[in-house]
Formats: sequence, structure tokens, C-alpha cells
Amino acid sequence: MWFAIGTFFFSLGGIIGLFALKEWEGRHNRTVLPALRQRTDVLAFRLKELLAALQTDLEKLPPEIVHVSRIFIHEVALLAAAFLRFLASQAHRFADFVSHKHAFRRRAPRSEFLRKVLEHKNGNGNTQVDTTE
Repeated sequence: MWFAIGTFFFSLGGIIGLFALKEWEGRHNRTVLPALRQRTDVLAFRLKELLAALQTDLEKLPPEIVHVSRIFIHEVALLAAAFLRFLASQAHRFADFVSHKHAFRRRAPRSEFLRKVLEHKNGNGNTQVDTTE
């Protein structure tokens, strides 16, 4: 944020400086660095001509390029989604591999209190829990 503020005030100071230079030149009937100004003016006009030529060339591009680019972007998005889906499944596989419970199976609780709560929850004695382990 500070960089943007600094850049803004530097640019503002440059613009004010250019207006002040122009005012000073007008009052004193002098031109500061006329040779440099002449060269930069020539370069600015060349750049303007190049940009105009580029704009006309871009207007000549067929609409098919736009259509092909849209299809290409769509395909890239689909490939990215498939790759992310693959990564998600691999992440689940890796988590299962690292976990100490690999294939989780529900067992009976070791606590007597929790067994009673489970029995009460399942209908007073109808436990659906495998207690063989």
C-alpha cells in the first residue's frame, strides 16, 4: 500500500513539475534541452503509429481465433478440475495410509458407562455393536 501511495505522489510531483517547467519556459521564452525533446517527440510519434497499426491488425483477426481460445480455456479448466479431483482422492488415500485406523470399524466402547448409554440408545439391550474385538 505504501508503495502505491509513494508512486502516486511521485507521479503527481512529476506532473506538477512538468507544468511548472512549461510555465517557466513560457515566461522566459526558452526551451530546456531542445535536442532531447526533439528525439523524444520523434519516438513518441513512432510509438503512436505502431500502436495504431497494431490496432488495425488486431481488428483483422478472425472471430474464429476468439472461439478457439474460448474452447482452449474451457478445456484447460476441465483438465484442471480433473487434476484437482485426482489430487483430492490421492489425499484421502494418503490420509488413510498414514492413519493408524486404515479401515475403520466401529467396536464396542471399553467404558462401562458408554456401553450402558449405547444400550439405552439402541433400545434397552439391543446393541448393534460388534463386541468380538
